[in-house]
Amino acid sequence: MSALLEVDSISVSFDGFRAINNLSFNIGEAELRAVIGPNGAGKTTFMDIVTGKTRPDKGDVKFGTPSKSLLKMNEAQIAREGVGRKFQRPTVFEDQTVAENLTMALKAGRNPFAVLGWRPSKASVARVADLAAEVGLAAQVARKAGELSHGQKQWLEIGMLLAQEPRLLLVDEPAAGMTLAEREQTTALLVRLAETRAVVVVEHDMDFVRRLNCKVTVLHQGSVLAEGSLDHVTRNPDVIEVYLGR
Repeated sequence: MSALLEVDSISVSFDGFRAINNLSFNIGEAELRAVIGPNGAGKTTFMDIVTGKTRPDKGDVKFGTPSKSLLKMNEAQIAREGVGRKFQRPTVFEDQTVAENLTMALKAGRNPFAVLGWRPSKASVARVADLAAEVGLAAQVARKAGELSHGQKQWLEIGMLLAQEPRLLLVDEPAAGMTLAEREQTTALLVRLAETRAVVVVEHDMDFVRRLNCKVTVLHQGSVLAEGSLDHVTRNPDVIEVYLGR
């Protein structure tokens, strides 16, 4: 399987603290990957580098087929290339309905002048319905986003990212604050999305990672400490010492 994302020997320091230290790893084109590690391991900085928010001091990040260096692009260009990021706190428009939120996300891909005179077409209305169904919100399309549960807001935000048709989805702690039923639905959603795109889940919750049943990359001090199935990495003495033994 060819790599969609190649992180190659990247390092970055902030005020003398090396947040990422010669980090290298690959993500396949249709792959679900969990990234775990203690606080300060470099998980957020890794996402910041891939999305263009932070520039590494050295190394390269290549994306796509044929691969292009993301380091030559700004945040907006990287998003247009097909990298979507979902932050831990959902950022939805609370006063707008689910359908309106998804419609705005569809429009966001167009140029700003086209948006001014834009009217929903049959195709866009159908696409909004498809997106709502894909993230489990088909019955909620007319509700205001502010009325949704925490989990439903998270799904709406994933739907808004899917409107941009990303090839790589970076998802930060999706299970935080969810009910057990919502967590199960989120697991099923992420597994399904990874059938057609790359999905990287940064997560603290080991039970949630176990449910994802995917390859796990363990970061420690800005480097890959271990990689493999969850059972494999949790038996690793180094992982036990730095992460599980606390």
